[in-house]
Amino acid sequence: MLKRKKQGLHLQPMTQQPVRFQLQQQTLWLSPESCLFWEEEKRLIVSDIHFGKSGHFRKEGIGIPQTVFKEDLQRLVAQVQFFQPKELIVVGDFFHSRMNNEIRLFEKWRNDLSHLPIQLVRGNHDILNDHWYEANAITVQEEVMDQHPFRFTHEPPVIKKDETSKHPYLFTGHIHPGIRVEGFAKQSLRFPCFYFAEQYAVLPAFGRFTGTHTLKPKKKDKVFAIVNKSIIELQ
Repeated sequence: MLKRKKQGLHLQPMTQQPVRFQLQQQTLWLSPESCLFWEEEKRLIVSDIHFGKSGHFRKEGIGIPQTVFKEDLQRLVAQVQFFQPKELIVVGDFFHSRMNNEIRLFEKWRNDLSHLPIQLVRGNHDILNDHWYEANAITVQEEVMDQHPFRFTHEPPVIKKDETSKHPYLFTGHIHPGIRVEGFAKQSLRFPCFYFAEQYAVLPAFGRFTGTHTLKPKKKDKVFAIVNKSIIELQ
């Protein structure tokens, strides 16, 4: 068993099933595959997939196997099949860089699931030509996208205390959030997580080849760690 010592947090039992989470009177299902399903709107929401990243590294002479990309693509297909969303929302960094062979493989997948609308809130890595997004039926939103009662934007904002009432609740990505958890033998492990602050959430990176940035939760924040394809709520 693991525990979080310094902030008085403890772990709820693990589950390999999606975890139900209520926010703004909406029902969200947090998946251990690093995405969430918005039940009322039937939208599947992911962030930081970074398709093409392993191909980009191979072009630079670094031997990253293509299986990394294929596994991420298969995971996304599996989540679409499981939740049956009416739309996919990507909160930035759908792709990692410019065109490569992995992007061509994505095009084939997109053709197979052409019925699924995709909304992309452009991230800093989404630099493919605008015509390519159009050809693959991906609607690109610049900076923000509003879907009441939420707003989607790639980078976590800086919100002043006197401005909190002026903003819808934000869903963000970009930083690939992680949480450090300590064990009884003083070992320390870091896991990706869903992070819910008072005015915004940070989604875990969907892509496995991304790394994590460790966050330090405040007392009222909600954190759900992803451990061995299971969701653990930290309290």
